[in-house]
Amino acid sequence: MKWFQFLLGQRPMLLLVLAVNFLGTVYGYYWYLPQLLETPARFLVFVPDSPTATFFFLFVLLSFLMKRNAKLFEALALVTLVKYGLWAVGMNLLVLFVTGELPWQGYMLIGSHFAMAVQGVLYSPYFRFRLWHLVLAAIWTLHNDVIDYLFGMMPQYSMLSDYMTYIGYATFWLSLFSIALAYYLVVSKKQMKLDLP
Repeated sequence: MKWFQFLLGQRPMLLLVLAVNFLGTVYGYYWYLPQLLETPARFLVFVPDSPTATFFFLFVLLSFLMKRNAKLFEALALVTLVKYGLWAVGMNLLVLFVTGELPWQGYMLIGSHFAMAVQGVLYSPYFRFRLWHLVLAAIWTLHNDVIDYLFGMMPQYSMLSDYMTYIGYATFWLSLFSIALAYYLVVSKKQMKLDLP
């Protein structure tokens, strides 16, 4: 596993992951475009959850390429990549369960969003954020839950509208799980950090 994590820190791999995440971020904002056109301006930054998570990760990767750490972006990226990666997997599986079918785009979203969560975990040995960075990321993440489920700005899945109360509840606990995982992987393991080559 160590050789693989070492490989992830090599410049060619960083450039590849950067390119993939850039394309995913652009597509993600495009996917949200219909909802963004209907969103009040004060909520715009909180609506496109998954592409914003990969947007945070782009700053992390660019910093790695410069052999630096963007600690706040690392905390934001890890928490949101895991949270929204797993959230999208869960939502698409729920669509499949409720409707009995899922278009090919749904399976693509399952794969791509699961990869989001995995890449956050895989790169965590390179992260250097501290507890206060994680606290700020936690505030952002939980505040986003409030905006989504109290103000109705969550991603639009019309076929799941009857389940939004339960989805909101599950999302809150997914946020706490993601924050706790980030604490475990980074803040509590300072002595096990990898250096960028």
